[in-house]
Parts: sequence; structure tokens; C-alpha cells
Amino acid sequence: MTTRPDRGGDPPSRPPGVPAIPAQPGPEAAPAGAAPTPPVTADATAGAEPAPEGLATTAGTDPEADAARRPDRAQYGVVAFLVLVGGFVIFDATTRVGSAINTADPIGPKPVPILLGVLLLVIAVIYAVDVARGGAGEPEAGEDVDLSLPIDWRTVLLLVGAFLVNAVLIERLGWVISGTILFWGSAYALGNRHYVRNLLIAVALSLITFYTFAIGLGVDLPAGVLQGIL
Repeated sequence: MTTRPDRGGDPPSRPPGVPAIPAQPGPEAAPAGAAPTPPVTADATAGAEPAPEGLATTAGTDPEADAARRPDRAQYGVVAFLVLVGGFVIFDATTRVGSAINTADPIGPKPVPILLGVLLLVIAVIYAVDVARGGAGEPEAGEDVDLSLPIDWRTVLLLVGAFLVNAVLIERLGWVISGTILFWGSAYALGNRHYVRNLLIAVALSLITFYTFAIGLGVDLPAGVLQGIL
């Protein structure tokens, strides 16, 4: 009777309800129906405090980037060289080269060197504009040279010696023999130690170049001691 409201009693006591857990801040999306957050504009950040000095942006303060944007004035030497060569070619073509001498050649020998000189001047102008705008060629990706190492004078002297021996012996021994010495000596100077294989390759290259010049180009290389055999 005392626990039943329908019979005149008081309602039974109930345990207190569990309180709701407050929502935690996080990246979750806003609930449906909520007003969207307005974007931050320049007017909203006008009165904001400046960022600390350590967090300031470093854009435009990279010395390597600034150096890359500055023109490489050494390239103007190449521009000057192109201008000199182009001007000399045009001057030589207009003062020393003759005109057409027969009806079979109505153009004559002047137009080609003049055209080449003009093209050199045009290339010089384009190159100068590119250098002034900060253009620079990309470094060679295939080269792996340590500039801090000294020059390998032994290799340089061996290569020079191979060319000198070829120049001295080409008339006496002929191109096939002197060319063989040149090719074999160059391979040895560059560090190749396959002596027999290099000798066979050198002989083959000498013979191929000898007959290529003689048959293909009509230029007879010196045969030397092999005259009448080749």
C-alpha cells in the first residue's frame, strides 16, 4: 500500500540518474543543424599579435635561392665571344668572299656565311637576355668529379704521349700502325689493363677508319710500311 501510487501510497524512491558526459573537443564534424564556423579573414587577423620571431617565415631569405636568381655575369663572356665570332664571319663574308662566278651557281658563296653570322648574333642576344633574367644551365647529372682532388698528371701525360707518338709515326709507319698505338695507348692511359683485347680492338679500329676514309670519303690516309699490302 505504501509503495503503490494507485492505492494511495507514495511512489517508491528511485536511484539518481547518471549525469550526461560532456562532449570532448576534437576534430569531429559539427552536429547537424549547427551554424558553420565563419572563415578567418584578413580583417579578423588585423589586430592579432605578430608571430614570435623564431616562427617568422623565412621566404626570400635563403642565400642559395637568392644566388640562383642573381645573373651569372661570367656568362656575358660567352655572349661577347658569340658577338665577336658572328661579326667576324659577316665581315669576312662581305669583304673577302667573292660573288657568283657562273650561271650554275647564281647564289654564290656569300649567303651561307652571312646567314651563320646573323644566327650567331641572334643567339648572343637571346643568351644575354636569358642571363640577365637569371637563367642558368643545369649542372651535369652524369658527372661525378671531386674538384678537391689533385690533377692526375700521369694520365694526362700518357694521353699526350700517345697523341705525340701517333703524330710522329703516322708518315713513317702508316695510319694503321700509328693508329693502333694511339688507340691502345689511350686505353692504357685511362686505366684499362686488358692488353690483348685492347690490341685487337685497336687494330680493328685502325683498319675500319683507314678504309672508311679511303673508300667512303676518298681521302687516302698514309699507308707507310704497309703500302701495297692494304
